[in-house]
Amino acid sequence: MPTPRPWQNRLALPAIAAPMTAVSGPDLVIAACRAGAIGAFPTHNAPSSAALDDWLGHIRAALTADSAPVAANLVVHRTNRRLPADIEILQRHGIELVITSVGSPEPVVGPLHDAGAQVYADVASIDHARRALAAGVDGLILLTAGAGGQTGWANPFAFVRSVREFYAGPVVLAGGITDGRSILAAEILGADLVYLGTRFIATHESMADDAYRAALVAASLDDVRLSTRVGGIPASLLASWLDRAEQDAPPEASPDTGFNQDRLLSNSTAWSAGHSVSGVGAVTSVAELIATLVGQYTAARHDSAGLVTND
Repeated sequence: MPTPRPWQNRLALPAIAAPMTAVSGPDLVIAACRAGAIGAFPTHNAPSSAALDDWLGHIRAALTADSAPVAANLVVHRTNRRLPADIEILQRHGIELVITSVGSPEPVVGPLHDAGAQVYADVASIDHARRALAAGVDGLILLTAGAGGQTGWANPFAFVRSVREFYAGPVVLAGGITDGRSILAAEILGADLVYLGTRFIATHESMADDAYRAALVAASLDDVRLSTRVGGIPASLLASWLDRAEQDAPPEASPDTGFNQDRLLSNSTAWSAGHSVSGVGAVTSVAELIATLVGQYTAARHDSAGLVTND
């Protein structure tokens, strides 16, 4: 049996419905939490800090104490002008989990801990992981090759095992998690939780439009390309969207100058997708998707009894 993971008694599945720009909103978060997966969304998906306040109030009213936790993703990069206001709102609402990305979590860890939040950090290298831990985070989200949107480059097998050489706390594996069997494989590898993003885009509750959902159903991992076009750092995108975008404005019109929050938001209609897109066969509800994943995960555990360990 795996070691106890955070919030284990409130989860039907050791999974986070990953926060995705222009995709994750209150409906997706509520549905995921009700079905037993951590529901996450980027704070910048709310059109303003005041709207974020409303979103969190609506989400809290729709859930019970037994629901899975809500996680807010906070871009901590210096170009995020809403950062101070969004932090204050997260503190006031008593958010349980905050996921930091694109920058050092150090300035926000203290204030969020004071408000009772756990802080997990996106990391894409061993150096990132060590620096995040030195900043005081409570868990690590390992961005590996194949993750949708802003992604990593490392092999997940090597990355997880390297991190486990020096860190025994919560680890979330992001990148290419397709089904219940791959969730179990991540646990055997040493992860406590997994990120699933692409699978949740093709749900009725996501904020993706119908054309985006249909493109995911039709795509395979061969249709995913890396590009810095959207936010200034490498991201996994559907080639069909990227080809159209490059026809409308050649890449030279958007020089690579590193991450910029405004650049990310100006490309919020981008069609992100990870390598797990090959597992998207239909548009379903969040509840149906999680029930399918739970069934696959349970069957895989039965087939692999005695193999799971989280050392």
